[in-house]
Amino acid sequence: GGGETFADRSLSQGLSVLVGLGLCVTMLGLGCAVELGQLGQQLRRPVGLLLALLGQFVAMPLVAFLLALIFALDEVAAVAVLLCGCCPSGNLSNLMSVLVDGDMNLSIIMTASSTLLALFLMPLCLWIYSRHWINTAVVQLLPLGAVSLTLGSTLLPIGLGVLIRYRHPRAADLLVKISLWSLLVTLVVLFILTGTMLGPDLLAQIPASVYAIAVLMPLAGYALGYGLATVFKMPPHCRRTVSLETGCQNVQLCTAILKLTFTPELIGSMYMFPLLYALFQSAEAGLFVLAYKMYGRDSYKQDTLGEEEDTDISYKKLKEEEVADTSYGTVTTEEHNSIQMEPTQTAL
Repeated sequence: GGGETFADRSLSQGLSVLVGLGLCVTMLGLGCAVELGQLGQQLRRPVGLLLALLGQFVAMPLVAFLLALIFALDEVAAVAVLLCGCCPSGNLSNLMSVLVDGDMNLSIIMTASSTLLALFLMPLCLWIYSRHWINTAVVQLLPLGAVSLTLGSTLLPIGLGVLIRYRHPRAADLLVKISLWSLLVTLVVLFILTGTMLGPDLLAQIPASVYAIAVLMPLAGYALGYGLATVFKMPPHCRRTVSLETGCQNVQLCTAILKLTFTPELIGSMYMFPLLYALFQSAEAGLFVLAYKMYGRDSYKQDTLGEEEDTDISYKKLKEEEVADTSYGTVTTEEHNSIQMEPTQTAL
């Protein structure tokens, strides 16, 4: 038995390293998709920050709490679900925002700000909601180290990407494409590895109610995000962005915290919850992208023309410039679009 556990341990370490690297490359690519001028505009009208706050630390923990109550989960399961609800938004949302022609700058501001806010608000949310199940102060359980580490690994590559975009726009465009692929690859590898590591017996142990929550929670998040953005009277492409930002959770962080906080014996099959959540949030986001690609393209064009908001106009200009920039000689805009769209078809 000893040999097996060693193999398992090295596998899980390899897994952590792989996820970390994939995450860094993805974040680097995201940074490359940002324009400095646009970030300034977003910060002057900090709607993105406010929405990230409401969506990630008001709406999602509440959804998690209610679902855990409705399905009458036990302590461990409830804490895993809550933890996932309290996590900041993940990187998947940035990828998906690109695919639904969302507002990239808004998406990144929201991801970055919710990640920063997580340092203070995550322990608070957990403390508020978990008291229903456990009496110990979860604040002590929360490894701030893990949160700050994840923060560092998120914000540094973004900063680097912004710098690259500022200095070498051509290289930045390429990096954006590479990062999208790296994200898809890491997601796939992650699912395969976790599946093989945990095995079908563990998957069978997970109660049906937990599967139900893993399906319902991202959906509720997407719906709430869209609702929030509508209340704030945002243009349609921003609504789509906020919707994805709210539903997508930073599953890597959730898994890391579960790993560090609870012993494997205690958490057992619930270690799978963040991964199940990741699976369904990706699948559901994928469906939204598909639906948008099929039905939403034409309406989007008219939408932005009708809007007089400064961010939109600069964003449209940015898009046209990008197309001109990446057309090496003969590439037409249509071909350029088809290049960008490839990841969706393979992902689904």
